[in-house]
Amino acid sequence: MSQTLSASTLLAVPLAPLAGALLAGIFGTTFGGNWIGRRLSHTLTILGVLVAFVLSAMTLKSVALDGARFNETLYTWMVVGGLKMEVGFLIDSLTAMMMVVVTFVSLMVHIYTIGYMEEDDGYNRFFAYISLFTFSMLMLVMSNNLLQLFFGWEAVGLVSYLLIGFWFNRPSAIFANMKAFLVNRVGDFGFILGIGLIAAYAGTLNYAEVFGKTAQLGGMAFPGTDWMLITVICICLFIGAMGKSAQFPLHVWLPDSMEGPTPISALIHAATMVTAGIFMVARMSPLFELSDTALNFILVIGAITALFMGFLGIIQNDIKRVVAYSTLSQLGYMTVALGASAYSVAVFHLMTHAFFKALLFLGAGSVIMGMHHNQDIRWMGGVRKYMPITWITSLLGSLALIGTPLFSGFYSKDSIIEAVHFSHLPAAGFAHFAVLAGVFITAFYSFRMYFLVFHGKERYDQNPDAHHHGDHHDDHHEPHESPWVVTVPLVLLAIPSVVVGFIFIQPMLFGDFFKDVVFVDAAKHPSMAHMAEHFHGAWTMALHGLQTAPFWLALAGVALSYYMYMVNPALPAAIKRSLMPVYTVLENKYYLDWINENIVARGARMLGTGLWKVGDQAIIDGALVNGSWKLVRWISGVVRWVQTGFIFHYALVMILGVFGLMTWFVWRDYFLQLIK
Repeated sequence: MSQTLSASTLLAVPLAPLAGALLAGIFGTTFGGNWIGRRLSHTLTILGVLVAFVLSAMTLKSVALDGARFNETLYTWMVVGGLKMEVGFLIDSLTAMMMVVVTFVSLMVHIYTIGYMEEDDGYNRFFAYISLFTFSMLMLVMSNNLLQLFFGWEAVGLVSYLLIGFWFNRPSAIFANMKAFLVNRVGDFGFILGIGLIAAYAGTLNYAEVFGKTAQLGGMAFPGTDWMLITVICICLFIGAMGKSAQFPLHVWLPDSMEGPTPISALIHAATMVTAGIFMVARMSPLFELSDTALNFILVIGAITALFMGFLGIIQNDIKRVVAYSTLSQLGYMTVALGASAYSVAVFHLMTHAFFKALLFLGAGSVIMGMHHNQDIRWMGGVRKYMPITWITSLLGSLALIGTPLFSGFYSKDSIIEAVHFSHLPAAGFAHFAVLAGVFITAFYSFRMYFLVFHGKERYDQNPDAHHHGDHHDDHHEPHESPWVVTVPLVLLAIPSVVVGFIFIQPMLFGDFFKDVVFVDAAKHPSMAHMAEHFHGAWTMALHGLQTAPFWLALAGVALSYYMYMVNPALPAAIKRSLMPVYTVLENKYYLDWINENIVARGARMLGTGLWKVGDQAIIDGALVNGSWKLVRWISGVVRWVQTGFIFHYALVMILGVFGLMTWFVWRDYFLQLIK
């Protein structure tokens, strides 16, 4: 391929998964008469995603090696005044990298699903949903304007809702998907306000045109206040990212979303959808660079998420929830990098994290299958010898997650810690502490899970719930390795989890990979410039990493978890007893759910009830609607007495009227003379 990318090839990328989704979703379900069976359903959807992946990889190659770019409108939906609403693609290094990550992880998840959902009745529906998700996510990352970005943003939210509530006869799943939907509405309200402000003041939704007007946007004040307009826009946009990328306090939906089947936990809640917010802020870097206030806000929110969500991971016993909290914490890290103006580092961590976190989720799913659908890590142990492939891939994923030198997670995570260290923003001190402490906590809960699941004594027979929710009656039998459709994706995800950081750190952070895509004002935010001076290649960084605080903190976390769960298992229980109040706060997730349900939701409900009783019933129905006809009826009643139809009545009224007028004039003159 030459310098140019063809529009039709690019169109095929999102449309191939969409076609697969439509075929499986219409003809593979009762909706369209179950025409195509399971095998054809999964073949079509996997084929669609495979096509998208191959084309994405080719696109990345021509973008990275030949410097190809594409920024065109493909379809104009409507023009309102001077505002164009269009569908268009912007393909540069950031987009191409996201396309490859999304399609690759999605392809792995599609293949894995064949094994995981084998016994499920909604098999074809599931494939339709995940392909539809892939389409939505591709539209989001490929867009060249805010309208299409918003379309993709809402579409991934919709598919997330469908997938979390996939088992729609479980009350917990329905509650969780409603929660995800509503929390995302809060964030999206901020997001659309930000887009609206851009449309109002820049007069365009196209990225390139908006960035062309940054100078004049940066100089304006928000009407009626002394705030900078750009600060308001950036914070509104970031509130959208807080909902989608699950930042405190809008993170509450993500742990509950584990009610959905495991493959989507890997696809949506680790690798692709939750990173949409990070992607969007990186894409909008020319705007965010103009507002230190917004960057400080991002830094604080990210730091809180990175640190405090990690604490919650320590006490979880459900294997998927541990991984869910680690996702929250890692998203916090990415957000911190954005706040420190290290956008390329945030996107780099997004990429490395997508591989190892999808791997950890799929590994957890493989364990759940091997354990006959038991998810409680307290009743596992010693799984290593039964499930060797799952064991080794999960170990590699965990090592990448805690930032072991040479593994992909090390390069991105260490770069984030360094970027914050070099940042001059007021909030950088707190953020630096949070990301450092987070390293220890991450290592501790990751290896707590790893040791409890794969090492130690086997505890399957002690599970009190075994006879309740086993769909087999052989819960006491040993686990077994999963079929190849499950283990092949694990191996294919384990490879990038190990090598991708080493290969890409130079071009992505310090090379020209993100040149002209991510904009950093080096004078105001010197983090990246400082890091470039200190960087001497991936090998050197790994060797130097062995002497730094993050490495020793991670090692300490692993050692402590080994001691507490392998050597002296009575210790955690003792600590729990002595720190009961702390444990209770963590167990209740800092009472945020309680606050949301009892204060926010109840307040909203009281407000709604009040508006309905007072506003609707009393004022609108009572005073305006019913009041108006009651008034007319009363006036009519009075007038009816006057209009009798008898001439002598009318004559009497006329004489009385003349008499009254005469009296009035006489008395008026008399009074006026008196006053004089």
